[in-house]
Amino acid sequence: MAEPLPDLIEELVSEAQNDDPAAVLTTLASEDDVSVATVLESLPVEHRIATWEGLPRDRKIDVLVEMRSDPREILIDATPDSEWSLMFADIEAESLLELMDSLPSRLIDLAFKALDTQQQAFFREATQFSDDEIGHWLSHEQLVLPINAKVRDALRLIRRNVPGHCDTLFLINRSGQFSAAVKLTKVFGAPEHVPLVELTVENMPVLKGTDDTTAASLQLQRSGFASLPVVDDSNKLLGRLDVTSASELVNENYERQVMASAGMDEDEDLFSPVAKSARNRALWLGINLLTAFLASWFIGMFEGTLQQVVALAVLMPVVASMGGIAGSQTLTLIVRGLALGQVTKANFRALMMKELKVGGLNGVIWAIIIGIVASFWFSSAALGVVICLAILVNIVSAALAGVFLPVLLEKLNIDPALSGSVILTTVTDIVGFVAFLGLGTLFLL
Repeated sequence: MAEPLPDLIEELVSEAQNDDPAAVLTTLASEDDVSVATVLESLPVEHRIATWEGLPRDRKIDVLVEMRSDPREILIDATPDSEWSLMFADIEAESLLELMDSLPSRLIDLAFKALDTQQQAFFREATQFSDDEIGHWLSHEQLVLPINAKVRDALRLIRRNVPGHCDTLFLINRSGQFSAAVKLTKVFGAPEHVPLVELTVENMPVLKGTDDTTAASLQLQRSGFASLPVVDDSNKLLGRLDVTSASELVNENYERQVMASAGMDEDEDLFSPVAKSARNRALWLGINLLTAFLASWFIGMFEGTLQQVVALAVLMPVVASMGGIAGSQTLTLIVRGLALGQVTKANFRALMMKELKVGGLNGVIWAIIIGIVASFWFSSAALGVVICLAILVNIVSAALAGVFLPVLLEKLNIDPALSGSVILTTVTDIVGFVAFLGLGTLFLL
């Protein structure tokens, strides 16, 4: 049984820190490329480079493909130019596509020349699509036959080789256009003289090369097939998307959203230089500072009220916190819905009404609870009423903002996962402070 990855990393980091690169390499020898890539990312830079230099040359490209961009680029920079020609000896178009954002142009040219004629054609075809279009990430290992083929032709093809995650055979016409698909399970046991068109799958989803990577991947996961055909605008078969690639693309999108919610890049290296990490994170710290100053400015408008009723200052964080968490719950739900294509004009109004009702119900319940606690805490029924109303207003406003903000940001071509939480926090803070301090001014002075 393979050693659990956390235990493996702990063991290898310990060996690396003991300056025992031979032990590290021995341990890694039996691990797959994904595990090796993860371990390298987990090592401090100097140990990472030492381990990288000791890896077998024929494994290095496959390991690089599995790594994130930032740690990968450190290893690329540390590799002597004389090594690349040998490393690129057996590279394929799909691997070069994965690496091209990290490789300097001179190495891309070198790798391209190492491809055979067919792989060069695959690479040129894929680069016509952007990396957020599924045509960029196709597999060309597929079972393809002409439309007039018979079962005997399919059996002959299957005996030669069946690619991984391949449960269908694609039929094309003379122009290379996709015509139909046949499940392999239908082929086995059928008489050899039967035309394959009599065994075709009905209503099989077909992806366009320009389809969004995440949307196409989710469509495959829901389809029940191990792979789906991908065609261009003229219906020419380009390749296929298999379930492994689809899962990787969905996972990358999820990781991107998680990191973006903190204003960070999903490719950031655990051990990237301090100056680089600080620079990458400084922008969102600065944006957060500006929004904090904006909220403080609104608080300053009620300076006189705060001086006379100190209890308001004590309770202000409660109002802001309740609005913030309520808004982030709604925001997260809508961002997920947008990513999955579930939020549209047709259901937006119903969704907004539902979230307003949830916000209203939670607002009433928690407003009453907090109002009662504040009344007894400060022996002031008026203060309890003030915070009760402020909590209700802020939670309902947070729900409304949580629905509208991500939709608006997406229309402006701004990633709602990246900037939605910062803007939402500002909105809930300002609405909460203005409502609480404004009501305090009216009822308590």
